[in-house]
Amino acid sequence: MKKLDKDKLILGFAGPALALVVAIALTTVVLLVSGTNPMDPYQIMIDSASFVDVQVLIINQAGIYYLAALAVAIGFRMNLFNIGVDGQYRLAAMVAALVGASIELPGPLHILLIVLTAMLVGAFWSGIAGYLKTTRGVSEVVSTIMLNSIATALVAWLILPKNFGVQPAGSNNLTTGDIAESGWFPGLSMGDEAGEIYGFTFVAVLLGVVYWFALNRTRFGFDLRATGASESAAQASGVSAKKMVLTSMLISGAVAGLAGMPTLLGETHTYSLDFPAGVGFTGITIALLGRNSPLGIGFAALLIAFLDKASASLDQHGYEKEIAQIMQGLIVISVVVSYEIVRRYGLRRQQQKVGEELAAGGAIKTDKEVAA
Repeated sequence: MKKLDKDKLILGFAGPALALVVAIALTTVVLLVSGTNPMDPYQIMIDSASFVDVQVLIINQAGIYYLAALAVAIGFRMNLFNIGVDGQYRLAAMVAALVGASIELPGPLHILLIVLTAMLVGAFWSGIAGYLKTTRGVSEVVSTIMLNSIATALVAWLILPKNFGVQPAGSNNLTTGDIAESGWFPGLSMGDEAGEIYGFTFVAVLLGVVYWFALNRTRFGFDLRATGASESAAQASGVSAKKMVLTSMLISGAVAGLAGMPTLLGETHTYSLDFPAGVGFTGITIALLGRNSPLGIGFAALLIAFLDKASASLDQHGYEKEIAQIMQGLIVISVVVSYEIVRRYGLRRQQQKVGEELAAGGAIKTDKEVAA
């Protein structure tokens, strides 16, 4: 049994490791073909990450990615592909910013109101897809893609000055107005030049612990994993598959709504046209690379955040910072391919072990052995 667990552990690390090796190798090939020294960009990014201010940026970005990836991972555990995390995240951040800017309460209550608003909006938006799937059989992939487009249009309409938006004097940008200081989430200062780590980054870590506990130590987590593995088998054991699908989508959307809170409560204190987009799609990459494990997602979030922030200095040395984007894209492809290779190897390994046990007579016992 211990040996079997060891094999599973090795196979679990083999997928991400193989994906990274393949992605780096392919990126190196691309750099060589373009006539660029393949080692220099890597060294520049590593050197850039040695500065404290860049490290703070990486940690803050990783916290945002971690929340988005957790939202995706909750769906994946139920065999659901919530591709609408980006729309849920942006709509939730926008509405939460509107509510936060229009009301002023004592600090903790103000923050709590903003956070709850974001969770409710995210859950509502993802719940639409869950409702359509459970009542009409509509694929969550199709519905969440459509809801992403609707969310983009709805945010653009809501932020117009004639509706709820505010246009600062002398600027072409549109915002939801500034949230009062009572609604700011305190962070951890790393010095005047380095900035501060978002306080909500620590909330993201706490949510990772909650995710692990709920998934592995509660009845709900067992039902979630069982339904994701086989709806018919779960239903036979008394679990309502439709209820689990809807519940999972609601929770996934609520967590997606939190993905905008580090930026909103820790830096911008308003939602504007230049609020970060694409976070939800990056979360899909991170959830895949981290294999839906809270610890794996954490490492994957740090890796992607490192590529994002450390690559900003590449153009200063004559290299295109899009090199990091190429690597991220190759990581996605490599993840899919490497996991399939590892899965097939694992199946062959199990079959080989069964064959060895049968050949040695370990799996067949005589009547006397059973009686003994």
